[in-house]
Amino acid sequence: MRRIISLLLLAVLMSCTRPDIPASPIAQAPTPTAPPVRPTDAPLPPIQAPMPTTSTEVAFTEYEQRLIMLYQQASQAVVSIDVVVDQRANLPPGHPPISPDGPTGQGSGFLFDAQGHIVTNHHVINGASQIQVRFANGATVVADLIGSDPDSDLAVIKVTSLPEGMRPLPLGDSRLVHVGQMAVAIGSPFGQPNTLTVGVISGLGRTLRGPSRDFGSFSIPNVIQTDAAINPGNSGGPLLNLRGEVIGVNTAISVSLGGSSFEGVGYAVSAQTVARVVPALITHGRYDHPWLGISMTTIDTLFANRFGLPVNRGVLIGVVQA
Repeated sequence: MRRIISLLLLAVLMSCTRPDIPASPIAQAPTPTAPPVRPTDAPLPPIQAPMPTTSTEVAFTEYEQRLIMLYQQASQAVVSIDVVVDQRANLPPGHPPISPDGPTGQGSGFLFDAQGHIVTNHHVINGASQIQVRFANGATVVADLIGSDPDSDLAVIKVTSLPEGMRPLPLGDSRLVHVGQMAVAIGSPFGQPNTLTVGVISGLGRTLRGPSRDFGSFSIPNVIQTDAAINPGNSGGPLLNLRGEVIGVNTAISVSLGGSSFEGVGYAVSAQTVARVVPALITHGRYDHPWLGISMTTIDTLFANRFGLPVNRGVLIGVVQA
């Protein structure tokens, strides 16, 4: 990256913001493998030439120009999601549920196709009685839940109208992602819409443990780890490469005891999983995961020594689900 050689207008710029990993979902609330497929609708064009500069503009570096172009194109397909969950307390029989005056949860999402399907996280819309989508231009519409899968923490909602010119984000191939490559997150952390943060891919092949629709818990495979800042409200937003392709859906963060905000370790459900699960959610409203029906523990040296096992590798089957 070449050095910025002109600081002429700096003052102007400054005057102008499942091994399983214990992680926290990042929706803000009061809280198998198949090759990826792309939406059939025309996606955003690839990020191309650098932006021209004029005598009244700062001479941006090539990297900055790429980020600016990426944001201008991709952010239009990213939405903020507000949900209302009925507050059912200890009410007398027949008493109507108590609904708050405003949203009780927030998250993010992105346009998947031109039919109005929006991808977000299951934990963003779980239990919602009302779902509202706010577009980048400030317009708001009510959305319907189309399908949800707690086992992958993915969900699809749908709106009946879209702002003019809004186009879906293309899915990238997360199998081609490498540790060290740049990653860009766009979402609504702490309710601040269309916020861009930048980092790198920190790790691949992580797993996240979450609730299962069937029983026990389910580990989400092929999770991407990133240090791009994601916080409460970022859940469901896209993790992008520098070509503007979705390589993951921001889902969770690791936090210290008592913490709730980003500490440099975030996780995204891979585009590979999105490409497999989302079409089924749109068509059937659910995704049926293959499973063995067992609960097992990985055996390592420490585990074997502790329980006096004759081997130090393999798995120990603890529960068999009939």
